[in-house]
Amino acid sequence: QVQLVESGGGLVQPGGSLRLSCAGSGFGFSNYAMSWYRQAPGKERELVAVITSAGGTTNYADSVKGRCTISRDNAKNTVYLQLNSLKPEDTAVYYCNAKFRYGALSYWGQGTQVTVSS
Repeated sequence: QVQLVESGGGLVQPGGSLRLSCAGSGFGFSNYAMSWYRQAPGKERELVAVITSAGGTTNYADSVKGRCTISRDNAKNTVYLQLNSLKPEDTAVYYCNAKFRYGALSYWGQGTQVTVSS
């Protein structure tokens, strides 16, 4: 059974930091590019960051560039998203996505809420 389980979300003050984790199971994690997406209320889901299967390449949305780091540990089947200097506009549900490097197979996690508010 394929699972992607996000954790680490919560309420944080502006300027604060959070580290999100996404643990995968039931599939060949090291053969999947991993991404973080987010969806704010009333808005479409948007890509935040992506990391290739071996972790050699990362890309970020302009809105988080310089404040965000995606990383992965293939030995632990886990991808991370470090969010710094958080802003109220970062408030959203953050989703983890796994995309098979050799085809169209893709999996989603259930999401974790991040709320940035004073």
